[in-house]
Amino acid sequence: MSNPADLKYTKTHEWVRLEGDVATIGMTDYAQGELGDITYLELPEAGTSVSASEPFGVVESVKAASDIYAPLDGEVVDRNEDAVSSPDVINSSPYDNAWLIKVRVGEDAGADLMDAEAYGKYLEEVAH
Repeated sequence: MSNPADLKYTKTHEWVRLEGDVATIGMTDYAQGELGDITYLELPEAGTSVSASEPFGVVESVKAASDIYAPLDGEVVDRNEDAVSSPDVINSSPYDNAWLIKVRVGEDAGADLMDAEAYGKYLEEVAH
């Protein structure tokens, strides 16, 4: 299981790629692996506000339905329509083709997120 070093991570297994004032958000490889085959994805439309630690979407798999949590505050500027229409892309490409939403964020966004090393250690803790 890989955790790309250029991303930040949450304890609820979302990843964040910060580029200027836009954060691209997706689900981690660990999350998709725990869910199994993903069959449904619900994401907010552009213009929707999201709040850190609050659900912004729903993902369903053959095993369970789960909320997807916002890692930071902001306004949705784009959503991945390809992932909505073919949610199984999350299983095959969680860090590339399966980004979920892009959010315009403030200056200090992401300061409290984990880097890849810290997230790896966190996964070791939750696995035991």
